Amino acid sequence: MSKRTLFAALVLSSALSTAALSTTALAADPAVYKIGGIFAMTGASPHYGKVMSAGAQLAVDEINAQGGIDGIKLQLVIEDHKSGSAQAAVAGMNRLIDVEGVKAVLPSFSTVTLATMPIGDQKKVMMINGGGVSAQTVGTSPYMFNIRSMASDLAAGIAHRAAEQGAKKLAQIAIKSEFGDATIAATTKAWEGMGLKMVAAEQFQADAANIDTQVAKLRASQPDAIANWPTTPQAGLAVKRMRELGMKQPVYCMEWTAEDTKVAGRHAEGVEVVTDYFAATDENPWSKRFADAYRAKFGEMPDFYAANYYEGVYVVAELIRRAKAKGGDYYSGERLVQALWENPTFDSVYGKTLTFRKNGVAQKPVAVFRLENGEQKFVKFTTGE
Repeated sequence: MSKRTLFAALVLSSALSTAALSTTALAADPAVYKIGGIFAMTGASPHYGKVMSAGAQLAVDEINAQGGIDGIKLQLVIEDHKSGSAQAAVAGMNRLIDVEGVKAVLPSFSTVTLATMPIGDQKKVMMINGGGVSAQTVGTSPYMFNIRSMASDLAAGIAHRAAEQGAKKLAQIAIKSEFGDATIAATTKAWEGMGLKMVAAEQFQADAANIDTQVAKLRASQPDAIANWPTTPQAGLAVKRMRELGMKQPVYCMEWTAEDTKVAGRHAEGVEVVTDYFAATDENPWSKRFADAYRAKFGEMPDFYAANYYEGVYVVAELIRRAKAKGGDYYSGERLVQALWENPTFDSVYGKTLTFRKNGVAQKPVAVFRLENGEQKFVKFTTGE
């Protein structure tokens, strides 16, 4: 080969390499950043899907209005898990990854999150849960993160609150589900850990219209207080039947919505709810902007579920920015997780910052509310330890 031919070959090789690198760099930038959401859009509890998706979509709209991420827009792609169907959730998760090409998914409900976690692991897709409370989602996957207080935190908060008010014997009622099992176990551990007595734990099917047998067993156990674990609207149904069957003991919940108040009616008065707490305050301008924007768009104030999924989108967007700034093939679940652990602190709509602990759970406020005249009134913060 002559020198001239060799030079030409080297130039061609260099040009091809440069073209390949350019193609790789361009391929790393998608046309749009798709974020998946697996929500309860239909089924027994569509309230959750409504507020969760609303919070997430509002965040997407705000980020896009500010130019997206270096000019690339975000898109929220929603799959319906039909209020807890693991089969629907798995099918939706696979569509989000294989068809839509998402790199981050926002699951909801404990059953759904547990069903989809193995897929996230296998396909290396980041997951940020803002709704389910199962302790089984904690520390079991390098791709799983929680911005919702877990059942153990909320159960401990309720146990401390009931003991603080003088209860020594506690009874529990829950739906037959992984969520119900986990919550009963966490509450029993917290309650008996304080040297107090658990006298009953009853469960019923999610679609049960009559729960009188379970409530009668609670009444027969003669508790000082009741931990009421069903989700909406069964939380309201349980309170209604307890009161109608003559139970006057204090009732504590970790889930309660306007739908529960409607179902329980006057019997909701005095029920206490220990849960995550979002409130718009003058000290936190972002919380005010979020609450005002949410109310303007959806006609109601956001609850903590809306705030969690709104915040979840902002966390994903920030992780994309961080990964992109470091270059290379940045748009992957692995790179998003790496970016989180390089700096696990983020601005928070709840106020100041949130930081993910080593187990992947962000510390959140746990607050006590009391239902008065159909509204939840803040009482105090309580310990979740």
